[in-house]
Amino acid sequence: MSSTESPRGPVDSSRVPRYAGPATFARLPRLDEVGRADVAVVGVPFDSGVSYRPGARFGGNAIREASRLLRPYNPAQDASPFALAQVADAGDIAANPFNINEAVETVEAAADDLLNTGARLMTLGGDHTIALPLLRSAAKKHGPVALLHFDAHLDTWDTYFGAEYTHGTPFRRAVEEGILDTSALSHVGTRGPLYGKQDLTDDEKMGFGIVTSADVMRRGVDEIADQLRQRIGDRPLYISIDIDVLDPAHAPGTGTPEAGGLTSRELLEILRGLSSCHLVSADLVEVAPAYDHAEITSVAASHTAYELTTIMSRQIAAAKADKEAK
Repeated sequence: MSSTESPRGPVDSSRVPRYAGPATFARLPRLDEVGRADVAVVGVPFDSGVSYRPGARFGGNAIREASRLLRPYNPAQDASPFALAQVADAGDIAANPFNINEAVETVEAAADDLLNTGARLMTLGGDHTIALPLLRSAAKKHGPVALLHFDAHLDTWDTYFGAEYTHGTPFRRAVEEGILDTSALSHVGTRGPLYGKQDLTDDEKMGFGIVTSADVMRRGVDEIADQLRQRIGDRPLYISIDIDVLDPAHAPGTGTPEAGGLTSRELLEILRGLSSCHLVSADLVEVAPAYDHAEITSVAASHTAYELTTIMSRQIAAAKADKEAK
């Protein structure tokens, strides 16, 4: 697709039933069908970094299957994201399930290739290990990025069983590597027991601010979104979402559930409140469909990815309009 052509959108659900045809994200075209994309939705079926229940390697395809229900107009953001920018499904990055270090390198190289085309990434995991190589790629393009990390857990631990790359360590590694803007780091939705108070002390030293799930409940989504916007400012922003930020009532299909989480409505409303932030890429991880029922988790995840995609598409369209006006 050339830069002057109109984006190719999803299959028309009034002509082809939603349950028919290939299960690309939101029934969008594949990347090889359109040639290029402004936003590439890419899967990483990898879960060798988990510390409890496995199964997130099947998360990307579960999210794609649930996304058949998505429609092309997003009333909450008053936008038709797939008409504003070319969004395409880039398939999966095949990472070695038996060698975490090699898998991390593979994901980083594949993300580099996609970002170098000019696309922004909406990555579907997979476990949270993959956030590190994705952040490395984003930082190569934008410099150290602001990070919003939605999760029940901190994911800033040092090692598990001596392994430096796991789903509980990506953001410590990212801070150590200098790829994050440490003046603009936030966890959102954290809760539950920790190994010790030192976990919080170490996390604070790395530069993270914490908005707990109880903070969201007490203060409300509008106030939380405003706080996050002020912390982020105009910095390039990467958003990483572990689906276990949601309460198990809203996301039972995940590997390390914790009671007392966000509702899906709270998560979606906070994201909508961040639409003015410069979102350069995002990931959504830890959907483990074997523990799901009635697609509760994957439906919530598909809508979350839809909101993130809408934000990116709106910003891409606005940037193009500004460029044309000059």
